[in-house]
Amino acid sequence: MNATSSQPFALQGLDLSRVYGGFRALDGVAISVPKGEVRGIIGPNGAGKSTLMDVLSGRAASWGGTVRLGGRDIGALSPRERRQAGLARSFQKTNVFAELTIDEQIRLAARSVEIDNSAEVLDKLELTALRSRLAADISYGDRRRLDLALALVGRPQVLLLDEPAAGLTVEESLAMARLLRDLALEWQVTVLLVEHDMEVVFGISNRITVLHLGKVLAEGTPDEIRSNPVVVSAYLGSSVE
Repeated sequence: MNATSSQPFALQGLDLSRVYGGFRALDGVAISVPKGEVRGIIGPNGAGKSTLMDVLSGRAASWGGTVRLGGRDIGALSPRERRQAGLARSFQKTNVFAELTIDEQIRLAARSVEIDNSAEVLDKLELTALRSRLAADISYGDRRRLDLALALVGRPQVLLLDEPAAGLTVEESLAMARLLRDLALEWQVTVLLVEHDMEVVFGISNRITVLHLGKVLAEGTPDEIRSNPVVVSAYLGSSVE
């Protein structure tokens, strides 16, 4: 799906930069993601993946460039305001409260957004039967799905996922990948996915952006990235994350 001038990209980051002291974590990064696309973000440690997610979600203290959600400049909005505008994020470490039930956490998330689709989310994430359980009493895989459910409350336009399969078994990772692919298709949710599991990234991404030293090294379909000699050369003998 290609965006046009009459149909803006779901999410855009233009000339994004962030500097820590003398280190450029992001250096003129540009990324444009059409509605309903699953975009994988890969690169080694220090490439700028988490920094990119922080800038897009509004959690970076200082940065340069432009962030647009559905064509709207959201650069001045706080993380909460971006969430209300339709930009949700999950984190590598589950962002759940152990002492609250699944139902209580979903209801809390629903209070901050206009659309309460709690029942739909619980059903889609197969959490309905567990809704009265404390988060402390469910499995790690279920907590991962709860974390995703919290991000999906309110039917966000764009979902930023930071290693959603971290710590999952192979079977759980593949199930998570299928779920994300189905949600993108069914709900037309645009997904930006930072993930260590290459089987997940290459299995569900429509396109992949490769970051290296704070810059975009390459972008293309999974097949194009696999066969890109620049990417192969850059990561020869090292693990691509």
